[in-house]
Amino acid sequence: MAEAHQAVGFRTSLTSDGAEVELSAPVLQEIYLSGLRSWKRHLSRFWNDFLTGVFPASPLSWLFLFSAIQLAWFLQLDPSLGLMEKIKELLPDWGGQHHGLRGVLAAALFASCLWGTLIFTLHVALRLLLSYHGWLLEPHGAMSSPTKTWLALVRIFSGRHPMLFSYQRSLPRQPVPSVQDTVRKYLESVRPVLSDEDFDWTAVLAQEFLRLQASLLQWYLRLKSWWASNYVSDWWEEFVYLRSRNPLMVNSNYYMMDFLYVTPTPLQAARAGNAVHALLLYRHRLNRQEIPPTLLMGMRPLCSAQYEKIFNTTRIPGVQKDYIRHLHDSQHVAVFHRGRFFRVGTHSRNSLLSPRALEQQFQRILDDPSPACPHEEHLAALTAAPRGTWAQVRRSLKTQAAEALEAVEGAAFFVSLDAEPAGLTREDPAASLDAYAHALLAGRGHDRWFDKSFTLIVFSNGKLGLSVEHSWADCPISGHMWEFTLATECFQLGYSTDGHCKGHLDPTLPRPQRLQWDLPDQIHSSISLALRGAKILSENVDCHVFPFSLFGKSFIRRCHLSSDSFIQIALQLAHFRDRGQFCLTYESAMTRLFLEGRTETVRSCTREACNFVRAMEDKEKTDPQCLALFRVAVDKHQALLKAAMSGQGVDRHLFALYVVSRFLHLQSPFLTQVHSEQWQLSTSQIPVQQMHLFDVHNYPDYVSSGGGFGPADDHGYGVSYIFMGDDMITFHISSKKSSTKTDSHRLGQHIEDALLDVASLFQAGQHFKRRFRGSGKEDSRHRCGFLSRQTGASKTSMTSTYF
Repeated sequence: MAEAHQAVGFRTSLTSDGAEVELSAPVLQEIYLSGLRSWKRHLSRFWNDFLTGVFPASPLSWLFLFSAIQLAWFLQLDPSLGLMEKIKELLPDWGGQHHGLRGVLAAALFASCLWGTLIFTLHVALRLLLSYHGWLLEPHGAMSSPTKTWLALVRIFSGRHPMLFSYQRSLPRQPVPSVQDTVRKYLESVRPVLSDEDFDWTAVLAQEFLRLQASLLQWYLRLKSWWASNYVSDWWEEFVYLRSRNPLMVNSNYYMMDFLYVTPTPLQAARAGNAVHALLLYRHRLNRQEIPPTLLMGMRPLCSAQYEKIFNTTRIPGVQKDYIRHLHDSQHVAVFHRGRFFRVGTHSRNSLLSPRALEQQFQRILDDPSPACPHEEHLAALTAAPRGTWAQVRRSLKTQAAEALEAVEGAAFFVSLDAEPAGLTREDPAASLDAYAHALLAGRGHDRWFDKSFTLIVFSNGKLGLSVEHSWADCPISGHMWEFTLATECFQLGYSTDGHCKGHLDPTLPRPQRLQWDLPDQIHSSISLALRGAKILSENVDCHVFPFSLFGKSFIRRCHLSSDSFIQIALQLAHFRDRGQFCLTYESAMTRLFLEGRTETVRSCTREACNFVRAMEDKEKTDPQCLALFRVAVDKHQALLKAAMSGQGVDRHLFALYVVSRFLHLQSPFLTQVHSEQWQLSTSQIPVQQMHLFDVHNYPDYVSSGGGFGPADDHGYGVSYIFMGDDMITFHISSKKSSTKTDSHRLGQHIEDALLDVASLFQAGQHFKRRFRGSGKEDSRHRCGFLSRQTGASKTSMTSTYF
C-alpha cells in the first residue's frame, strides 16, 4: 500500500550524514546484530508461550502422556524399554520409603523427554511440509495428487485446534533468489516502459553488476538468511520506514472505512463505546492466542508475527532514525476531542469496562465544555511534521509534559472524536464519500496522533474509520482486526432501540482524566510550522472513492479468471487511457508464507499487459483477439504474483543487495538506478479475510468498504480496491492536486470504462455495457451505483441509519 512511497524515498535516507555514519559499521556486525535480534524475539515469544501454557504444546498433552506411562507401568509394561530404570539409578537415593517417588520422577522425566522429542519431530516435519510450494503453481481450481497428499499431512501434523502462533516455529525461512534470475526478471519488467536506448544502457549496467559485484553481495545475503529469521524484513522496516524522515501523514499512513451504506447508530458516544470494547476484546483474544491463524486458500498457514504489535505500540521519532516502542499491556486509551486530550481507563477491577460504561465515559468528554489550552489544540500536528523536526521538539515536550505525553504514547490506541459528520450522503454521494476518505487519510492535520499504531476515528454522526501507521505491520493485519471490530460491535454487541449501547450506566466510574500540557514557549512556533505543513500536505491530496456495482467477483469467477489479475490488467488499460503511456506499476503481495515475511512487489505492467492494452486501443483488432491477449496477460500476472509470494520476486532481493552494497561502500550504478525509479501507479487489494463474520446474503450492506493510501509519486496515483461480497468492487484513488498530469476522478472514470470494456469481451459480460450505456446514466453518482443499494434496510432489525 503506502509502502511504495516509502520504498521510493528510502534511498535518500541512506545518503544523509547521520545514516552514512550508521552504515559505516562492518556488514558482518550488522548481520550478527540482525540475527541476535531474531533470537531475542524467539526467546521472548518462547517465554510468553511458556507462561500461557502453549509451548511447546498444551500441558494437558504432557499430562496425558505421563498418565499413559504411569498406567503402563502399573500394568507391568515398560514403554521406555528400560530407560526409566536407568533414570531411577541416576536419581539420588532417599531411602527405601521414597522408592515410589523415584519411580514417579523417572516416569515424569521420561515423559518430558519423550514429549519434547515428539513435539520437536512434529515441528521439523511440519517445517519440511510447509517448504513445499507446488500447490501455489497449480492451475486455479485444480489440485494434483501430490498436493492432496501434502494437504492431508499438513492437517495431520498441525493438530486439531492450532492457535495464532502455533505455526511460527514451523514456518520456513524466506529464500534468497538467484541473483541472475532476479536481474533477468528486472530487465523483463522494465522493458515495456523504457526506450530501446535506455533499455540497452540498463542491460549493460546489469551485466557489469553481475560480473563485478553480485556474487559478493549475494554471499552476505545468504549468510544472513542462515543466521537471521528473515534476510530482508528487518532491513525493510528500518530503512524503508524507520529511517524515512518524511511526514507520516499521507506518505506512510493508510485508512480503513466503515460500512459504506449503513451506520448502526447515529450516537457518537455509543458507537465509540462499542467499537473500543470490540477492539479490546480482540486484544484479549490476541493475548490468549485465541485468534485462529490465517490459512491461505484454507490450507497454508501464514506468519503471525505482525500481530504482536497491533496494540500498545507507538512509533517514537528520532533525529536520524525512529524506533517502535511496544508495551506488554495498557489499560487506557488516549482520546482527542475539540483540541483537548483525555485519558480514559478501559478496565475496572481488572475487568474490561462494558460498552455502556465506555459510552458513558465518551459522552462525558463530549459534554465537557472546557476549552483547549493555548496551542494544545494543534499539538498533534507535530506527529505530521518531518520526523527529525518532531524528534527535536519531543525532547522538550518530554521534559515539560512527560506525564501527558506518556498517557498518549502508552495508550492501547488513540481515539479521535471528530466534531464533524462523515460518510455517504444522499444529497451529494460522490463528494461526501471523497471527503470521508480525505478525513480518514489526513483529517485536519492536527486531530490524529500519527505515531500510534492506529487511531480510531469516530465522527459526530456515528461513522467510524481507522488511520493506521505502516511501519509495525501491513494492511492484512489491521484489516483482520477491523473486520472483527465491525462484526463484533454491530452483530454481537449491538445497540438498543434508542441507539445506545446495551447494558447499564455505572455512576461510580471516575470521570475521564483531562491531560495537562505544560508547553514551553519555544515549541509554540514549531507547532505553528507543523500545522502549516500538515495543512499544505493535506490540502494537496485528491481522494476519490467509488463503488462499482455492475459486476464483481462472481462474474470474474464465471470467466474462470483470477479476480486480482482481472482488476490489475483493467487498471493498466485505464491508466494508459488516462496518461497515454505505460509506467512502472507497484502491486503489493505478501510473503507471509515465510517466517517474519512482509511484502513483495508485483510489477504488473508486463509486456503481455501492454500488448493487450494496445490491442484494445486498436480498432482493427477483434474482440476474440483482444480476449486471447487478455488471458495471456492474466496468466503472466498470476505467474508473477505466485513467484512473489513464494519468495522469488525482484524488488526485495534488489533492495537487500543495495543495502549490503552501502554497508560495504561499493558503488553500483545498476542498483542505484534501480532504486531511483518512480512508481507512478501504486496498487493494492484489500483482502476480506473473515467472510464468516458477515451475513452478506441477509445483510449485504454490512460489509467493510476497504481503505486507501496516498500516491507514491507526486505525479502518480495510489489505487486500492476491495471486493464487497460477490457483486461490488469499491475503488479508492488518490493523487496530488499540485500535479497537472493526474486527476483521481478522471482515472476513476477510466477504470469504470475499462472494466466494462474488458467484461464485454466475454459473452456473459456484454450485457453490462448495454445495460449501463443504454440507461443514459452517465454521471458518476449513477454509474458508480451510489443510490442503488438499499436492499439491507428491509432485512435488518438493527437500529441503522442509511447514508
